[in-house]
Amino acid sequence: MGTKVRNIRMTRTKQSLINAFVNLVNEKDFEKITVADLTKGAQVNRATFYAHFNDKYELLDYIVDESASAVIEKHTSGVVKFDKESIYQLVLAVCDYHQQPNIQCRQSYLGLIPLLKEKILIELKKYLTKSLDIKYTDMEKSFYVPIYSNIILEAGYLWASGKVSFDKETIAKKVSLLVLEDNSLPRN
Repeated sequence: MGTKVRNIRMTRTKQSLINAFVNLVNEKDFEKITVADLTKGAQVNRATFYAHFNDKYELLDYIVDESASAVIEKHTSGVVKFDKESIYQLVLAVCDYHQQPNIQCRQSYLGLIPLLKEKILIELKKYLTKSLDIKYTDMEKSFYVPIYSNIILEAGYLWASGKVSFDKETIAKKVSLLVLEDNSLPRN
């Protein structure tokens, strides 16, 4: 069998497992989801599941990681810049990220919030590091990137958790102005 055919089959199988997981999280608690549930939903056998993932935790980690990078890519159209529109889109990306898949509706998923935040924070830092390459030295980036990333992360999380009454567009606008205003301060 050719490599291309095998890769297409592996990609389809992996996507089937992801789809099965997403369907299941809307029906039952994560702790109660079994590999048997996942293989049944994906219409594959256990050996096929284990050829792709060691366990359901690795599958979850993969899904969360992939969705974090995909949501930033979608909102920024793959363009890496440090401007008002880019910061605005990053905040919207974090808002959307915290809503897909819709797992926060189940009490047992509260334990997943740190994982969700960690994965999107990593992607925010990657994006901001690239966007600040021309503007800042490495030392300055090591200072600003974590600050800006955490501001964006917390703004999106506050919106997604319902802890603020602003709509996500208003929050994105406020954060982009905050970050860019801070950015206009004199540098030493």
